[in-house]
Amino acid sequence: MPKATHLECSVCSLRYAADAANNLCTCGGPLLVRYDLDVVRYRWLRRDVPNGPSSMWRYAPVLPPAPANVVTLGEGWTPLIPTRRLGARIGAEALWVKDEGMNPTASFKARGLSCAVSMCVELGIRKVAIPSAGNAASAMAAYAAAAGIEAHIFMPHDVPQSNYIECKAYGAHVTLVDGLISDCGKIVAERGPAEGWFDVSTLKEPYRIEGKKTMGYEVAEQMGWELPDAIFYPTGGGVGMIGMWKAFDEMERLGWIGSRRPKMVAVQAEGCMPVVRAFEEQEPRSRFWDGAQTLASGLRVPKPLGDFLVLNAVRESGGTAIAVSDEEMLDWGAHLAADEGIFAAPEGAACVAAARKLIASGFLKPTDRIVLYNTGSGLKYLEAYSTRFPRSASSEQDKLGGLITPR
Repeated sequence: MPKATHLECSVCSLRYAADAANNLCTCGGPLLVRYDLDVVRYRWLRRDVPNGPSSMWRYAPVLPPAPANVVTLGEGWTPLIPTRRLGARIGAEALWVKDEGMNPTASFKARGLSCAVSMCVELGIRKVAIPSAGNAASAMAAYAAAAGIEAHIFMPHDVPQSNYIECKAYGAHVTLVDGLISDCGKIVAERGPAEGWFDVSTLKEPYRIEGKKTMGYEVAEQMGWELPDAIFYPTGGGVGMIGMWKAFDEMERLGWIGSRRPKMVAVQAEGCMPVVRAFEEQEPRSRFWDGAQTLASGLRVPKPLGDFLVLNAVRESGGTAIAVSDEEMLDWGAHLAADEGIFAAPEGAACVAAARKLIASGFLKPTDRIVLYNTGSGLKYLEAYSTRFPRSASSEQDKLGGLITPR
């Protein structure tokens, strides 16, 4: 089965060899993986897809690594859950949640890092580094451990405790930084060449987006190869939305879906909304968001490298960009859990709040088929939810987590 044919710059369209270990184009633009889809469509038929594994690797013919190099922990093929009670609460008659919290390391980041680390194995890379707001670090640490690759992680000092502990448990070298993910990225960029690290930052290599695009293939397959009317996606770095938009283009060229696209809705936090501001100001790129702050750590990205690709997808689809408050995230996270039994990350809960607003405003009709992406498990954000559901320890026997002093 044919694999990637070349890498292509998303800005200047300059081509690179498919096996090049490039981070960015010489012009600074992110690279995208391209395939000979005219060949793929005659060797891989849509009816054969269900014969593949119940993971994102059911779409292996349009993923870059050779089978022998795949590093997998069972990522992908997450449930698409109809949410009728929640739908009734927000005025949506056909509402689904794509629950990415069911992935390994409990977030959608598993998809991108599985693919990226697999390509590191294929290209002979032995050291990787990543700046992360939390969940990408956990995923990279896990997949690097599975591959026997050395992992170096730089995270803001106030990341959720779960992310820090996970990374340490997986054996990664972890540095907590007094700053934001952008400050972590500067450290990786400055130290990486001398240390021999391959930079796995968002869109600074071409393979994480390939893993993320499988969310687009999955939602199409799970909905009978008919795309929904709208997709809400929590947008920090934005790779998931960029990947899905790429997947829809590939599937159309394969003849698997028609030309109709869902309205893509980029959801951000009011305390960090560079893409929303750029969309509202009709700018092609975002500006750095000063003083970025939100309890949804995955949305605290002050200047996404792929902002122009996110904005393109939103505008070309007739979608929009919208921001919600931290309080709304916690409110709707609690409603989603109580109504449907889905304990979502604040980022996923933000999509519920955003959908409610856009239905109420008339941007979406109550009859529209709507898919919300929950990008991670609420269990990764217990510090955030503990402000809504406080619990105190009054004695030695009441220590949280059963950490009772041995007697």
